[in-house]
Amino acid sequence: MGLFRRKASTKDTESAAADATSTSPTPDDAPAATGSDQGEESARPTGRGPFDSSQVSSLGARVDLGAIWLPVLPGLQLRMEVDKKSQKVTGVAASLKGSILQVQAFAAPKTMGIWDEVREEIAASLTKQGGTVDDVPGTFGRELIARIPAQTSEGKTGVRPARFIGVDGPRWFLRGVLSGRAAVDADAAKPLESVFANVVVVRDGSPRPPRDLLTLTLPEQKRGAGAESDGPAGATPQEPSFDPLQRGPEITETR
Repeated sequence: MGLFRRKASTKDTESAAADATSTSPTPDDAPAATGSDQGEESARPTGRGPFDSSQVSSLGARVDLGAIWLPVLPGLQLRMEVDKKSQKVTGVAASLKGSILQVQAFAAPKTMGIWDEVREEIAASLTKQGGTVDDVPGTFGRELIARIPAQTSEGKTGVRPARFIGVDGPRWFLRGVLSGRAAVDADAAKPLESVFANVVVVRDGSPRPPRDLLTLTLPEQKRGAGAESDGPAGATPQEPSFDPLQRGPEITETR
């Protein structure tokens, strides 16, 4: 089965009944130690990614998506998120056995991180929407455990869990949203946490305002290819299932 596929229903994906796998990407070029020079309180443990491109010598077991090199796992399905109006790729969603990881990369100031500020904004927005949010220590530092109001397939009001994770890097910020089984099951979250931990962010040298979305692209072999099949040559731009950072946490719902 191809790595990329056509857009599937988020509800179907999140409710899929499948056991989690403990398989993790093991790129042979991962650096021995990492760390943001921001020194923020919520800094991730030493030696854990995501990594800056200056720390990694080669692509390794990853797919090149422009500003993000994303690790791949057996069974991992990727969906590129493309804005209909601008036709720009705004993010990537990786799904595995009933769990989904959505990833976006943004420009950030050179001397300070933005995750603390962004967490507060997400929490405030979710609370305004009627959800609940807990700011807790997690795998990558501080993260948000959210319960978001949602409508069930029967039309009833329910709650959808999600985990917001973020990492400040040198002049970039990487945000992930875990949903489906990974939002509530630690074992189910491990493979996608490993994917996030081994992401490489490629920050170009152009001056960018903080929170400017870093440019993502379809893999080289897919550019100009026909929109056909689930195989690698048929990746098809899709409507975004989440919005840019400035618009807050609505990103967790596929429309």
